[in-house]
Amino acid sequence: MESYAYILDYLPHGRQTEHGFHREPLALAVGETELKLFELVPRPGASLTAGSRVPLASTTASPSPIDHVRRRIGHDELTVSARAELPAALEKIVRSNAPRFLRFFNEAPAVSRRFHLLELLPGIGKKTMQQIVDERRRAPFQSFEEIETRLHIKNPEQLLVGRIIQELSGVDDKYRLFVAP
Repeated sequence: MESYAYILDYLPHGRQTEHGFHREPLALAVGETELKLFELVPRPGASLTAGSRVPLASTTASPSPIDHVRRRIGHDELTVSARAELPAALEKIVRSNAPRFLRFFNEAPAVSRRFHLLELLPGIGKKTMQQIVDERRRAPFQSFEEIETRLHIKNPEQLLVGRIIQELSGVDDKYRLFVAP
């Protein structure tokens, strides 16, 4: 279950596709743990900005600006603004949970003799995959910066973000690496 989400877009008057005179404010967000996309209903008077991290449930210390989760949505239901904000929000998530995502580089297994899970990252081919496997045998990666220096891969976080966006957009692939089904 998601505890925090990153706001992708705030619609103070609701979606334009809704019919009727009563439109409730909505926020489109991506969950921090399971990377699911949500439509959130904010509390009255709450101000939400794109890129901000918000708790989905109130705690004794502070109330949540979110009243409830309306529903889970698909990538195709995101607004243009939300799609533009999604890569930046995912990069924040990847950077803030670096050990979780570094584990993928350090532990991703081969699926068969001809295919490795590392090859599912956009831009990783057989040669780069073999370099990653060889380097992680020497010593596990401790940071994204270490991956950059040891493998000469620029922005490994972007490789992960690219794969997460592929999974969110419904790529026809039987492997789900990061996004919960």
